[in-house]
Amino acid sequence: MTPNTLRRTALVTGASAGIGSAFARHLAAEGHDLILVARRAERLDKLASELRQQHGVLAEVIAADLSDPKSPAAAIVDRADDMGMPIDVLVNNAGMSSSTKFSETPWESVAAELQLMVTAVTELTHRVVPDMKARRWGRIVNLSSLAAVSPPGEGLLYTGIKSYVLNMSQSLDMELRPHGIHVTALCPGFTHSEFHDVMGTRDAADRLPGFMWQEPEDVVREGWAAVNAGKPVCIPGIVNKVSAAAMRPIPGRVGYYLGRTLNPFK
Repeated sequence: MTPNTLRRTALVTGASAGIGSAFARHLAAEGHDLILVARRAERLDKLASELRQQHGVLAEVIAADLSDPKSPAAAIVDRADDMGMPIDVLVNNAGMSSSTKFSETPWESVAAELQLMVTAVTELTHRVVPDMKARRWGRIVNLSSLAAVSPPGEGLLYTGIKSYVLNMSQSLDMELRPHGIHVTALCPGFTHSEFHDVMGTRDAADRLPGFMWQEPEDVVREGWAAVNAGKPVCIPGIVNKVSAAAMRPIPGRVGYYLGRTLNPFK
């Protein structure tokens, strides 16, 4: 199948499960061609086949580990160009989080976390923007987190990383909006996915009440509507919106001590 020039192409990272997979399905249902990126090629191939059959779209697979500096974002963008699939929509979804304290985590793991959720996100965005500007249209969704507006957690880089993604997205939206490009930081709270299994935090997550959880499809629906509406920040779900509003008035020092009190490593 060759690219359809009448359809837009979406690149989704971390597309093999959770919010990434839900984004791929949502965009395919709207008629977007897809470039699916993740480490697990078998899962991507299965998803791509499903999307082709159900929606008649082009779905290409790029198996890559964005936490590895040797798998640069440049290679992914170049591959998209080679396939004749200019990227109109970018969903930076791939993520991870250490389950150990910063001081006890090997540097290789810390570096991989930063590479995946800071460097790769920034580089992919930087590389797709010029062509979006030339076409005067683009949509970029960067997965931040409710943690970005929460008190910091002791020993965790995750809060700082997601705060960077939040602030970067807002700044880019200001810069790129005049060129027809919308950028949104999507800040979900607890979402049903494999994230907690991979990170080894499933037991703690299962102790949370059900009303605090969202389904990936609901997160995606709100996030996609937000970026199309030109909203630079999307906190999906009523519970998350209320939580975020309640945390904003917390003074910095109070938030610091609250973060220590809620330390998951105690």
